[in-house]
Amino acid sequence: MATKVDVYEQQYKLFREHFNRIDDEVRISGLCGDMDEQISMEHTVENNDIIMLTPQILVNALKRKDLPSLSVFTLLIFDECHNTTGKHPYNILMASYLDAKLSNTDEPLPQIVGLTASVGIGNIQNQQDAEDNVCQLCANLDVRVISTVSENKEELRSFVHMPEKDFCEVEKRSGDAFTTIVHNIMSRIEDLARAAYKIDSLSNIKNRDYGSQKYEQWIVDVQKQCKVLQLDDKEEESRVCRALFNYTEHLRKYNDSLIIKEDARTKDALYYLEAFFDEVRHAGFDETEQMLTSLFDAQHHLLVQQSQQGEENPKLKVLQFILEEEFRNNKETRVVLFVRTRALADAMKKWIDETESLKFLKPGVLIGRGRKSDLTVTVMTPTSKKGVLESFKSSDESKMLIATSVADEGIDIPQCNLVLMYEYVGNVVKMIQVRGRGRAEGSKCILISDRKERIAKERLNMHREKILEKAVANFQTSRKAMLTKIDTFQREDKRIRDYEKSTPEKPKTEGSFELLCSKCKKSACFTDDVRVAEESHHIVVDRTILSRCGRKPHKKPRNFGGFEKKMKMFCKHCQNDWGILASYRNIEDLPVIKIESFVVVNCKTKIQKYFRRWRDVTFALKPFDIADIQPFDPSD
Repeated sequence: MATKVDVYEQQYKLFREHFNRIDDEVRISGLCGDMDEQISMEHTVENNDIIMLTPQILVNALKRKDLPSLSVFTLLIFDECHNTTGKHPYNILMASYLDAKLSNTDEPLPQIVGLTASVGIGNIQNQQDAEDNVCQLCANLDVRVISTVSENKEELRSFVHMPEKDFCEVEKRSGDAFTTIVHNIMSRIEDLARAAYKIDSLSNIKNRDYGSQKYEQWIVDVQKQCKVLQLDDKEEESRVCRALFNYTEHLRKYNDSLIIKEDARTKDALYYLEAFFDEVRHAGFDETEQMLTSLFDAQHHLLVQQSQQGEENPKLKVLQFILEEEFRNNKETRVVLFVRTRALADAMKKWIDETESLKFLKPGVLIGRGRKSDLTVTVMTPTSKKGVLESFKSSDESKMLIATSVADEGIDIPQCNLVLMYEYVGNVVKMIQVRGRGRAEGSKCILISDRKERIAKERLNMHREKILEKAVANFQTSRKAMLTKIDTFQREDKRIRDYEKSTPEKPKTEGSFELLCSKCKKSACFTDDVRVAEESHHIVVDRTILSRCGRKPHKKPRNFGGFEKKMKMFCKHCQNDWGILASYRNIEDLPVIKIESFVVVNCKTKIQKYFRRWRDVTFALKPFDIADIQPFDPSD
């Protein structure tokens, strides 16, 4: 099993090539993403010897009883097994395994093999923390033996090269007129928001600087509270909530632009803002958005002027020097540049493409999905990701990959000999995984930062790695002590699971609830008219909801779980994304909604609640029945 589709495809290809070469009678198949909705898991298991999976596929199959239990397998291999923690699918599978094992059933269980370069899970401060962390991971995976190379280390190093780690501290970029202009606009928007509502009372986050992650957290917090903000005058509530959403969304984009400017060029920050306002002008463009756009337009010429004459970012100068030197010394160099955000990945690609001495790199960009509503940055499909990776791995066309965290684990790039971490620092696991992208002989891994605290954190990660290595070595020499500790952890974890299973599930509330648009608080439908199909799709059978929403063709129509996407649904008042129109069982134009787009109002108490996922809702829903569908006449 592999945790990501990119890694799944990589491993599936390697397995097929290997067994086709040595034994073409071995039957190999693979399932990932939503493939299990089209292909029977039971049939796949019965007709193959080796099956490559993403773990959620197996979790779903066991839940649906497509497979009776894990006993249908003889061996389970967990790639990047350090993910076996919390509510990760790996841990859900192993909880099922351990429940069967510790219940002393006669059910035969598969052998478990975990593969990882980093055994750390959780926070590590000292040797005891490290040993507890390693033991907890081993308990989760039912590990009896920790195997590392000890006798043939030199031979290992001839195949697996450890990149040389280096740090490059850069002088901080000084403030300029562009930053001042953006700060002034943000301050003006905050004043407008305070005039609409006492916005400072909606969040406890204080001391938030413009252009910081803490400011982004404040925006998220405020928007969350806005969704359930209640006023006596419901029309005023709708107006205030919609205005506050617009104010905070514009503040988010200005904050993003400051983060881009800190790490890239001033004009990249401006490009980002211009793309956002183009999007705003072509969407609902209500009175508040028109006023906010005018604030930007009034300062646009000054922002353009500053983007053209401001000083060059010192970090980019250093990055350019490193790249030019590396390729001067080795024309076969292959680089992976890790950055913090999707927007910054786009900005760095623009800079490289427009820099004369670097444009020969022809960088590919590998990023995650991010917020579906964010149209200001590149959106990557699985197919486009695969194309970028293949181009970087197997051709001379692209010599550089610019990536976010989507590429820091599991992806094998044998040619890569230079990993650049551009203000990119996480925990000890991330450090080990990112460093491991450099596979070629003589590889380097360099952290580029203008923040002393980030460099200090990475040095601390290197220290924690040594503590973890010592913990593993201790357990290898004291196996009995390790097994005793693992058994203790397993019994305690099972006791907790048994208690949770024995606790009666809180019954879903019966009653009537109204769904309001989470952005403008306009009515959408009632929960009495929502039905559940295929255990996960929520259909509104009262199709008068279509009179309250706008529709446009779906950009990526496809089939999933018996549904066929046809159109996107948007709130008619504020353009908030409500979900899709789909065909199901030969019925056209069925509204399928997502709960995160709505606020739930108890029709009796008038209390409002917000849920991010359908599984978290506290009210009961009926199963889908074709007979419940109500006709809709658009002319009514």
